[in-house]
Amino acid sequence: MPQEILINWSPQETRVALVEQGAVQELHVERALERGLVGNIYLGKVARVLPGMQSAFVDIGLERAGFLHVGDLLSSIASRHTETEGGRVEPALPIEKQVFEGQTLLVQVLKDPIGTKGARLSAQVSVAGRLLVYLPQDRHIGVSQKIPPDQRLELRQRLQRLAGDLGGFILRTNAEEASDTELSDDIAYLSKTWSRIREQSVRLPPASLLHQDLTLMQRVLRDIASPLTQFIRIDSREQHRALQDFALEFTPDQAERIVLYTGERPIFDLHNIDEEVVRALGRRVDLKSGGYLIIDQTEALTTIDVNTGAYVGARNFEDTIFKTNLESAQAIARQLRLRNLGGIMIVDFIDMARPEHRQAVLEELKKQLSRDRVKTTVNGFSALGLLEMTRKRTRESLAHQLCEPCPTCDGRGIVKTARSVTYDILREILREARQFNPREFRVIAAPAVIELFLDEESQHLAGLSDFIGKPISLQADAALPQERYDVVLL
Repeated sequence: MPQEILINWSPQETRVALVEQGAVQELHVERALERGLVGNIYLGKVARVLPGMQSAFVDIGLERAGFLHVGDLLSSIASRHTETEGGRVEPALPIEKQVFEGQTLLVQVLKDPIGTKGARLSAQVSVAGRLLVYLPQDRHIGVSQKIPPDQRLELRQRLQRLAGDLGGFILRTNAEEASDTELSDDIAYLSKTWSRIREQSVRLPPASLLHQDLTLMQRVLRDIASPLTQFIRIDSREQHRALQDFALEFTPDQAERIVLYTGERPIFDLHNIDEEVVRALGRRVDLKSGGYLIIDQTEALTTIDVNTGAYVGARNFEDTIFKTNLESAQAIARQLRLRNLGGIMIVDFIDMARPEHRQAVLEELKKQLSRDRVKTTVNGFSALGLLEMTRKRTRESLAHQLCEPCPTCDGRGIVKTARSVTYDILREILREARQFNPREFRVIAAPAVIELFLDEESQHLAGLSDFIGKPISLQADAALPQERYDVVLL
C-alpha cells in the first residue's frame, strides 16, 4: 500500500508517523535529552564477572552498568561459524576465562535500559549503513532472509568480491536491487566509520562513547522509508535542508521524496495523529464492528483480550465471534507497531468452536504481522486456547516513553477506597496511642476520607476517641491523594 511519512520537528522532540491509507501504522518519538542508546558503541570497562550467570557487568558511563552475556563475546560468536567434523559447534570458553575485572572491551548496545535493567551489550560490534551492516570483527557474509533464496547466492558472491578482506557484512533487504557502485559506496562509508571508531578507542578513556547511532530523522531514510513511500513531509525548513543534504550523500534516490510542509495546520493534524497517540496510551481499543480490545502491558509480558462488545451483526453467534476475531487480528498487528510493544504476548481471542475458524484467524494475524519490520514469532494456540507470540524488544514502548507510573496508585492502576483508608487511620491512631501520650491526635487526609469520617464513620471515630481518652480532630487537604494521610501528635 502507498505510504506517507510525516515528521514533526521541534528543538526538544522529533516525532515521526508512518501513514497508510489515512491510518497511522507506526509512531516513533525521540527526545533530545532522552535519545535511545541502541547501536551506540562504547569503550567499556568490566566492573564485575558473574561465573554463575556466565555474564559480566560492564561500565559504559551510564547510571547502571550494562549486561554482557558469554554468548555475546567474540569467541562465542566465532564458534557459531566453526563446526567440528561431526557438525557440532565448538562451545565457547566460560566467561571467567575470557574477561576479567578492570579489562577494557569494545561493546555495543543491543537493548536500551528498561525499567531497573541496564543496557544489554554485545562485544560483537556492527555498524549499519544504508544497504549493508558491517561486522568488522567477523568474516561472515550474510544476506537478509527476506530476499528470495534463489538470489542470495549471487548477492553473497558479489558482496565478497566487492568487500575483499575488510571483514564481514550483512546485506540488508533494501539492497536487493543495488548496483555495484552503490554497494561500494556503502562499503567505503562503513570502513571509514570503523576506522574513526578504532582511532577513538585508543585515544579516549574507558566508559567513553565512541560511536552514536543516527538520529531518528536520519533513520527514517535508512530504516523506515521504502519503495512504497511516496512522500516524506517535514515541517521545519532548517531540518528539511539538513535531511536533504543527508539523503543526497547516503540515499540519493529518496531525496526527491522529501517535501517541506508549509500548511497552516500542524502537520500531525492532517491525519489526527495526536488523537491516535492518546488512544495508543489507553487500555481499550474500539473496533469498527463494535467489538474492542483490552491491552495490558506489564514488565514481563503484554496481554490482549478480545471482546465482542456491541457487535451482533452476523447471522449466528459463531460467525459473530469469527468476524470479531478476524478484525481483531488486523487491529492487534497495527497496535503492536503503533505502541512499539515487545517481549512475550498472550492474546485471548474469543473461543472458537470450529478449527477452520481458528486457523483462519491465525493466518490473518501472521499475514498482518509480516508487514512488521521488527521480528515477530507466532507460536500458535496453547492448550487453553490462548495465542502465544513474541515481538523483539529493542527500545522502550510508546507508553514507557511518554508516561510514568501514577503517583497516586504507584502504577497499580487501583487505589484503596476511602472507607479502607479510614480503617487504616483508625488502626494507626490506636497503634500510636499505645506508644505515646499526646494531648490530641490530628488526622490530615484527602477530602473524601474526611467526609466519610464526618458522616458514616463518625460513630467509629467517636468510639475510638472515648477508648483512648484523647480528642481526635480532622483536617482535609485537597493536595493529598486518597491513600495518603498523616496522623499528627499534638
